Amino acid sequence: QVQLVESGGGLVQAGGSLKLSCAASGRTFTYDAMGWFRQAPGKGREFVAAISSGGGNRNYADSVKGRFTISRDNAKNTVYLQMNSLKPEDTAVYYCRSGRAPVATSTVGWSDYWGQGTQVTVSS
Repeated sequence: QVQLVESGGGLVQAGGSLKLSCAASGRTFTYDAMGWFRQAPGKGREFVAAISSGGGNRNYADSVKGRFTISRDNAKNTVYLQMNSLKPEDTAVYYCRSGRAPVATSTVGWSDYWGQGTQVTVSS
């Protein structure tokens, strides 16, 4: 089993920054892609960012490209999401998710292991 715990969410003004963390347990962590998804009120969960098992390949939703950066520290079993230039439309619950292969895309390659979510609220 994989267990994921997010932290770092909060309330910020537009243009501000936050850094989310996801601490993972499980012996397959270093072999799997990891990613972030988000869900705004009344909306479905949408892909935000993914990173390959070794950290060499990263991809992002168009809406966050150039503003968000995903990274990982395999020695610490931790994935991060640096969020800069935040906009009100970034307001959502952000979820960490484990892949089921070394590489994952916006739509394929994911397991059913999710974190509990962390709230990010961006005010005008």
